[in-house]
Amino acid sequence: MWETTDLGSEDLLWATTNFVGGIASQREGVCGTLSGAAVYLGLRHRCSLNDKERADRARTIAREQARELVLSFTREHGDIICGKLTGINFYDTKAIQQFRDSGEWMKKCVGYVKFVIEKLYELETK
Repeated sequence: MWETTDLGSEDLLWATTNFVGGIASQREGVCGTLSGAAVYLGLRHRCSLNDKERADRARTIAREQARELVLSFTREHGDIICGKLTGINFYDTKAIQQFRDSGEWMKKCVGYVKFVIEKLYELETK
């Protein structure tokens, strides 16, 4: 996503690296791709805080877009909680390995990432 914006560095990836499996594999957490997208939207709409009116508008837009993203994700996938989406207990290393080995993560997690990226591009055109 950063290639199409002024967020042209790997900092965003590093800032969101702990969102895998919720937050640091805490399966009760929000899907990491949604958390990362929320960070992205905040950075995308950032502006100087010196202009209070403009900053308030930017915050409103970022929050509205994050809300729209979460609602559309929930409609499409039924939940936003990592453990519910994957069915994995991230405290169980054997279950995680089986999830990876089975290729289910490609169907599920990669599908969630794809959905969020497509929605972010859609929001970009609004």
